[in-house]
Amino acid sequence: MPIYLDHHATTPLDPRVLDAMLPFLRESFGNAASGHAHGRVAHAAVEHARAQVAGLLGGRPDEVVFTSGATESNNLALLGVMTGERGDAHGHVITQATEHPAVLDTCHELERRGARVTRLPVDAQGHLEVDQLEAAMSADTRLVSVMRCNNEIGTVHDIDALARVPRVDGTLFHCDAAQGLGLLPLDVRVTPVDLVSVSAHKLYGPKGVGALWVRRTIASSLHAIQHGGGHERGLRSGTLDVPAIVGFGMAAQLAVEQGAEDARRMAALRDRLSTRLATLEAVQRFGDAQHAHPGNLNVGFGFTDAAALLLELQPHVSVSSGAACSTAKSQPTHVLRALGVDDDALRSSLRFGLGRGTTEDEIDAVAQHVITAVDGLRARSPLWRARGKPLAW
Repeated sequence: MPIYLDHHATTPLDPRVLDAMLPFLRESFGNAASGHAHGRVAHAAVEHARAQVAGLLGGRPDEVVFTSGATESNNLALLGVMTGERGDAHGHVITQATEHPAVLDTCHELERRGARVTRLPVDAQGHLEVDQLEAAMSADTRLVSVMRCNNEIGTVHDIDALARVPRVDGTLFHCDAAQGLGLLPLDVRVTPVDLVSVSAHKLYGPKGVGALWVRRTIASSLHAIQHGGGHERGLRSGTLDVPAIVGFGMAAQLAVEQGAEDARRMAALRDRLSTRLATLEAVQRFGDAQHAHPGNLNVGFGFTDAAALLLELQPHVSVSSGAACSTAKSQPTHVLRALGVDDDALRSSLRFGLGRGTTEDEIDAVAQHVITAVDGLRARSPLWRARGKPLAW
């Protein structure tokens, strides 16, 4: 199999997570909402996992609402705050231009229902500044939604500073923290956020499970967008996926125990890859190299088409040209457009996502595969051969 460097799209299941899940796939199959012995075993396992996920964020177990993933959590946070019982939306929501589509598309839906949405621009490194947010606040602002870490360029927002921008009474702050969860510290006891979206498969847990952390003092401000059964304190109805939740809990616990070391190791390997790729001409790194996801490296290779480069790399490296949710689209990523990147650079970028299991030998092999592929494509490119020369008409 090719070397896997697409950990922003998803991470492999940690064997210790699988071991925790297996008993609930084999023997302990009860419904956590049932009152008999089988149900009580499942319920206890869910509550243990709830405490583990809460521990990763610094919150209380009763503030964790299990969902199917960060996309659902984002929808619950935005629609749950901004819409009324009839589904109409009112008030003002502020977000920023490089958010995940799960936030941007939901904001578009809120606009369709009647809300007012402000999408703030970012600088050339992908940062949202505090004064921008402060200037955008208004008397009818009900929600601010800013991600912790960008899933394409790795830029880390200063959520602590942004969440401390003065707000009118009742304005809530939501953070999509799916990327970098467990690697970048976020303590809700310190940072005054109100809602946090997380997903298990971004930190070596199973796909199809996530959570929305809801600060208990604002729970009454959020209403359900999914009905039937009143599960999860009435905020998210549906039979709980006990094995997946147990796996999420174990993944969160492992992140608490080794996340800092994982981050240190990944950052060193990322910098090694960056140094090797920088030996090529016309290479540009996107995002903020100083305040970045430790496993992220987004690089543009001038005079090289990313689609052609991906084809050359497919037998050797699993990597992407952007977010997994937009890879199938032909248009360039909205994230790089928001940074003001020109069209040629937009079409030349690859996103490398390092993970817990990435090794130094793999990084060296990937670097060599990329250098060979870029050199080969450029050798066949008239634009590369003509660089720096006047065009002959």
